[in-house]
Amino acid sequence: MELVWLQDFVALAETGNFSRAAELRHVTQPAFSRRIRSLEKWVGAQLFDRTANGATLTAAGQRFRADAERLVQQALSLREETRAVASREFRTLRFAVTQTLSFTFFPGWMRDFGQRTDFGEIQLNTGSLVVCQQMLERGQVHFLVGHRHGESDDTLPGDEYPSRVVGQDRLVAVSGVDENGAPFWSAKGDAGKTAPYLGYSADSGLGRILSSLRATERLRRSQHPVVTSHLAAALVPMVRAGHGIAWLPFSLIESELKAGHLVPVLSEDEEIALEVCLFRCATPLTPAAERFWDLFGNEDGSA
Repeated sequence: MELVWLQDFVALAETGNFSRAAELRHVTQPAFSRRIRSLEKWVGAQLFDRTANGATLTAAGQRFRADAERLVQQALSLREETRAVASREFRTLRFAVTQTLSFTFFPGWMRDFGQRTDFGEIQLNTGSLVVCQQMLERGQVHFLVGHRHGESDDTLPGDEYPSRVVGQDRLVAVSGVDENGAPFWSAKGDAGKTAPYLGYSADSGLGRILSSLRATERLRRSQHPVVTSHLAAALVPMVRAGHGIAWLPFSLIESELKAGHLVPVLSEDEEIALEVCLFRCATPLTPAAERFWDLFGNEDGSA
């Protein structure tokens, strides 16, 4: 059974005339008549009495009409709703953003671009770098937003995953302070005591950068951190409470530094510069995603 047969049936039931109904359906009368007969064959009952004066519904046809009009309307509505969903999906941009950047960098970045561009829905997925990479590799997202350091050897291969620099950040080694505003810990430790180090788990992007750079040796720490987390935000209250020293993104702790709740334990030139990068797969994306990528025409992220 085809939807056009139901639409033909409704037209004939309303007009009672084969020629007029065929005209309304933009088809020849012989073709229209064949489709009505096909519908009757599918139903297994005669739906119209045909006379020289036109066509009238049989008792079976009257029963069939009760639901045929509703079915036609539901089918057309379903088609329009499905097309609308498909259109929104076609314009949707899907991002995997590491958790720290999802609330320090991404909101403002999207606000700035939203004022200058007209894209559809923005779908945000967050997680550790490992989780975000998996989503990108599986095609579940168009883009990955994460930290990168130029000297780190733990980045996605550029031939498979092109990238653009879209922002800047830096890692700052910090300690909490006591009630007098003095740091709980120094980078060199106190009286020969090594300062406890709060680090990142293996699936953390920041942890991978620090491990690759061997940057934590600057803290003169023991080989193993006393606390690890894949989420930098989870380390902030631990540092404030005096549990140790941690490398934290400036974008995350800027207000804490200004308020004096955290203090750097290394000089400014020992901070670790980071890039915020937008990654994608080299394979073609949707037109909306390709247009978004084209906003960052050069490798430094400039248009």
